[in-house]
Amino acid sequence: MVINKMKPWDKLISDKEKKAYRAAGFGRKGGMGIKPVLLIIDVQYRTAGSSAKPFWDSIKEYPTSCGDVAWTAIKNISDILKTFRKNNWPIIYPHVAPKKSYDGGQLALKVPEIMNISEEGYKFVKEVEPTEKDILVPKKHPSAFFGTSLSSYLIDLKADTLILTGCTTSGCIRASVIDAFSLNYKIIVPHDAVYDRSVTSHAINLFDISEKYADVMTSNQLKIKLKKII
Repeated sequence: MVINKMKPWDKLISDKEKKAYRAAGFGRKGGMGIKPVLLIIDVQYRTAGSSAKPFWDSIKEYPTSCGDVAWTAIKNISDILKTFRKNNWPIIYPHVAPKKSYDGGQLALKVPEIMNISEEGYKFVKEVEPTEKDILVPKKHPSAFFGTSLSSYLIDLKADTLILTGCTTSGCIRASVIDAFSLNYKIIVPHDAVYDRSVTSHAINLFDISEKYADVMTSNQLKIKLKKII
């Protein structure tokens, strides 16, 4: 079996740029602890659509949908989720709460369509929806930490490693990664379990995340690491 070792950013980041990062000491591994927590961020119909459709068809239903790339990632999120449920490890769902008129602010100015999502759009995608024992963390801003109780839950769980999945790679994933890094958590981002409406932005942000803040790998590589702590 031939294993594809290509990273999402390999065709976009030159060898010269990669060499510059290596020379500066970036890109080392952060590793995994023994208390992992899975974060499933914003995997709602508003970001995925009600079914797998090409981007231009999907945004006819929800303008904020990322199209069929979301459903490719959701399959991998579902697989990771099964491992966490099997081992009774904690799962947290940071998610965008329905917008009220007073929630607009700068986001409404930049992305006005985000204020017009139907109630159905805020529901969790069934394939990875939470159960009663999972923790729900509503949020109003990109980071899962900003203005939420996430840190309190993580302290109570004695978490040392955060597995971030969901969307968007360049938005809420990146913002949450940086805050988690700032709080000294070990972070893993399975790059086939996060998604973005822009392939280029997805890849570039994963490169930056990998170099500075987290370990980026495939969901299969993550499962191998998780087996070592079972």
